[in-house]
Amino acid sequence: METLLRTLLIILIAYYALKLIIKFATPYFLKYVQKKMGQKFEDAFGNMQQPKQQQEEGKITIDRVPSNAQKKSKVVGEYVDFEEID
Repeated sequence: METLLRTLLIILIAYYALKLIIKFATPYFLKYVQKKMGQKFEDAFGNMQQPKQQQEEGKITIDRVPSNAQKKSKVVGEYVDFEEID
């Protein structure tokens, strides 16, 4: 009987200790996760905006060359002329 009470007491103490540790550790863990996700987001999207360099007035530069894939014909289908019947 004594071992059963001792086992139950150990289980209860471990349960409440774990509950207390989780209660105090959760904010630090969430801050860590938030910081890591912010770093990943910054790595992925932070380099997309590059500062424009100052250019001389009147100087023309091309940042990218348009691809030929964008040039598609506007032919959607065959034109059908309908006549109104009285």
